[in-house]
Amino acid sequence: GKWHMGVNCKTRHDHCHHPLNHGFDYFYGMPFTLVNECQDTDDPELAKSLQDTYWFYTQMIILAVFTLVIGKLANLFPVKWKIVICLAICGLLYFISWFSSYGFTKYWNCILMRNHDITEQPMNLQKTTSNMLKEAITWIERNKHRPFLLFVSLLHVHTPLITTEKFRGRSRHGLYGDNVEEMDWMVGRLLDVIDKEGLKNTTFIYFASDHGGFLEAHRGNSQLGGWNGIYKGGKGMGGWEGGIRVPGIIRWTGVLPAGTVIDEPTSLMDIYPTVVQLAGGAVPQDRVMDGHTLLPLLWGTEQHSRHEFLFHYCGVFLHAVRWHQKDSGTVWKAHYATPVFQPEASGACFRRGICPCFGDGVTHHDPPLLFNLSQDPSEANPLSADTEPLFDTVMRRIRRAVEEHRKTLTPVPQQLSPYNNIWKPWLQPCCGTFPFCWCHEENNKA
Repeated sequence: GKWHMGVNCKTRHDHCHHPLNHGFDYFYGMPFTLVNECQDTDDPELAKSLQDTYWFYTQMIILAVFTLVIGKLANLFPVKWKIVICLAICGLLYFISWFSSYGFTKYWNCILMRNHDITEQPMNLQKTTSNMLKEAITWIERNKHRPFLLFVSLLHVHTPLITTEKFRGRSRHGLYGDNVEEMDWMVGRLLDVIDKEGLKNTTFIYFASDHGGFLEAHRGNSQLGGWNGIYKGGKGMGGWEGGIRVPGIIRWTGVLPAGTVIDEPTSLMDIYPTVVQLAGGAVPQDRVMDGHTLLPLLWGTEQHSRHEFLFHYCGVFLHAVRWHQKDSGTVWKAHYATPVFQPEASGACFRRGICPCFGDGVTHHDPPLLFNLSQDPSEANPLSADTEPLFDTVMRRIRRAVEEHRKTLTPVPQQLSPYNNIWKPWLQPCCGTFPFCWCHEENNKA
């Protein structure tokens, strides 16, 4: 399914970010993410968020190049031609990135791969659902006689909401509801295969989402990004419950009793140590692991989550901290920064399209906003020293936890820097002769 981690580091064929270089034995899916441009919709997604940035950097670099050239020719200041040429090339790349965001995105970003080979460029969205389902089913059938790990990351409930004709109009909740219906059917097909192959009692299945509903996703009056119920905020917001509180549904027939509800804070970071334990392995001991195995909670040998604290980031910025107080069972959450909603009472960043993590689109709180999630899950009533006797005690404990947490962090290169976001032709995956990148091997095989 959707890998979304990219492919290359230094050359078009190094595949350093590819799943096969990160422990997987087989891959079929999108190496990037799904954007509206993949479907030729009227509301481009990448263009909306990146075009202004690309154009701004293009103008700034062009201005700098002209200034340096004029200064050098007029002997106003010394500068090497090498610097001017490098800057001009950089400006050209930003210009190409800006220009390509209007039309080439579909051909360069919307691709399907099988292992290291590109099978569709651009991908045929009308057949993607059936292709991915077929791949997953045949993979289970090929590996049913030995232990396996299958990770299926569906393209569904993600704009542009690709839905086949069979499921259009099925739901009372518009295209988003239709998309949910089709996703549910796909999951059902996979479970049916597990049952048919006699793997039901030996297969641990975990279904979850990676974030809450995308509130800013609209087309006209249609809501395209889901609904988060009583919870404030949504996708892309660093700390509000609506963006990070998602259900986890687990099935392990014959081992876990049906209908059990566990109301404890866990994390998608827990998948890794859980899978390691299921496989009879051990997690690395030379570093702090942020995840914890879920098996003691599921088996009932432990009643409380091992997560006393959870740290909620927006990019590299810590926006909120959750404290699951062991002695009382109370769940507190402190917000250090929150997005500026536009309009103010809307609960989302409609004018920006998605909430930023820093800058003028964020409000910093000192003291932090504190909520008692056990009593106020909607985060509607921030507490203060005047209204909550434990305010200072809770804030001191959370502050100490943040200090301890930061000691475990190792700095890494900034992945979302302007340079890393610029389009680089030497890294572009391409089937064919660059820049003429298109192929449809799936259709040819069919």
